[in-house]
Amino acid sequence: MAIPVIDFSKLDGEERAETMARIANGCEEWGFFQLVNHGIPVELLERVKKVCSECYRLREERFKRSKPVQLLDELVKEGEGQRLDNVDWEDVFLLHDDNEWPSNPPEFKETMKEYREAIRKLAEKMMEIMDENLGFEKGCIKKAFSGDGQHPPFFGTKVSHYPPCPRLDLVKGLRAHTDAGGVILLFQDDQVGGLQMLKDDQWIDVQPLANAIVINTGDQIEVLSNGRYKSAWHRVLATSHGNRRSIASFYNPSVEATIAPAAAAATTAEAAPALYPKFLFGDYMDVYVKQKYEPKEPRFEAVKAI
Repeated sequence: MAIPVIDFSKLDGEERAETMARIANGCEEWGFFQLVNHGIPVELLERVKKVCSECYRLREERFKRSKPVQLLDELVKEGEGQRLDNVDWEDVFLLHDDNEWPSNPPEFKETMKEYREAIRKLAEKMMEIMDENLGFEKGCIKKAFSGDGQHPPFFGTKVSHYPPCPRLDLVKGLRAHTDAGGVILLFQDDQVGGLQMLKDDQWIDVQPLANAIVINTGDQIEVLSNGRYKSAWHRVLATSHGNRRSIASFYNPSVEATIAPAAAAATTAEAAPALYPKFLFGDYMDVYVKQKYEPKEPRFEAVKAI
């Protein structure tokens, strides 16, 4: 079993209807799919690989002094077989419009700014496709994420590296979770695997595919679609070899945006009842940071009381 791979270039040709249907299926049945021929130049993606790998090389000594490494060293010295269930074997930093970016390598800022602009456009295109497939008005999801245009959506890029791990039996690369926000676009390593998503109670490998962009839907898309699209559980397994590169961009609602099932989610069932509460995304995030690795349904219940 493998997650769907969709040729995005066919969206503008005679196979548009079939491609739209495949995207809908990817959102409804999987919550994960890979896009090829998505329009982001390969030359730009190659530069992104280069600067992010070089940036990690410059940060490598810092990771060796990090909490996951220290805790694993302590466990090994004590000779106990317990797992590290509260940390991830991951070196990570976040890029967004208002924070300080790494200054080295020198090409990092320019390259990542160009990449973020390209991937943001792809995210907005994907949301328009979801609007159409769900029967929403064009721009519905983007409008919801911006609080009816009053607040800019949050767009962040998480740059991660998963170094070789000496004890795969004791620690995960990234613990299983669903993503809190909207649409996630991942440019993952095309050599070192490890990402898995959960489908029908089975963990499925998200196979490395050169220059593909992995799309997954977050909790807020599940709410807006009234459950037609699901946010999928996923995790990263640590590996004993190679540095796995992962560049995930998140198109999320503003913390000031109010999220609720959109009226047009009832297109397949007249007047379908809302299956999710109405809430402020910032309130949802307050709950999520405490319950990220726990079942998601209680998060929707908890936010009702806020």
